[in-house]
Amino acid sequence: MSVGTPIERIWPAPVTGTLTDPELTALYGRAAHPHLRVNFVSSADGAVTLDGYSAGLSGEPDKRVFGLLRMLCDALVVAAGTLRHEGYRAVRLSPERRAWRRERGLAEFPTLVVVSGSLDLDPAQAAFADAPVRPIVLTHADAVPPPGLTDVADLVRCGPGRVDLATGLAELRRRGLDQLLCEGGPHLFGALTAADLVDELCLTVAPLLAGAGPGRITAGDASPPRHLPLRHVLAAANGVLMLRYARDPADPPPAGSAPAA
Repeated sequence: MSVGTPIERIWPAPVTGTLTDPELTALYGRAAHPHLRVNFVSSADGAVTLDGYSAGLSGEPDKRVFGLLRMLCDALVVAAGTLRHEGYRAVRLSPERRAWRRERGLAEFPTLVVVSGSLDLDPAQAAFADAPVRPIVLTHADAVPPPGLTDVADLVRCGPGRVDLATGLAELRRRGLDQLLCEGGPHLFGALTAADLVDELCLTVAPLLAGAGPGRITAGDASPPRHLPLRHVLAAANGVLMLRYARDPADPPPAGSAPAA
């Protein structure tokens, strides 16, 4: 498999030469316990979009790690607004990545999980209609699904009036979906942070200034600061930085984690 634009680790211990996909996979890995990883890209001045979309900030190195993180997860969690705006398609993987998962006893494809309070979702969108694994929609008790949605997705109702994310994540883990990858958007990230559910943040920083206008990678109500130690810094030859922040494994588990066996 081609490694594309060279990526090197520059902290904490620089390595010699370009990182291969197996080496990148080992650096990110799967946690030994239930784990929620959030993945975002931003400009150097903190913008979450360029011309209204995150794709303008991404490039080949970011997409490479993006694909590996999808390979590593049990479920891909995304807000309904991001699903609609970014035009999500079915979550599929290359034959090589599917084989990697099979060799480790994992399902060939991760499960798509959509968080939606309004259930303003289109069952004909490819993310649902073409999904290789039946998606899950986390919603609340009062939400009314559009015609056809329950034909293509499982609805999990978490809380009255609004989605209770801790309850939703606990239900996902009850179903065996322990390794969760959240791709946004900002309001979902903000809500997960406020509920102290985030174990890890993978942040790609694009070497450009977007200027005033776009929002940050997080949004919503204010919440207390959360300490999240830096674990590694990767640098691509085109100037892109990839930062990984994660809780100390010795820290108490966050809300919504499955209890230890």
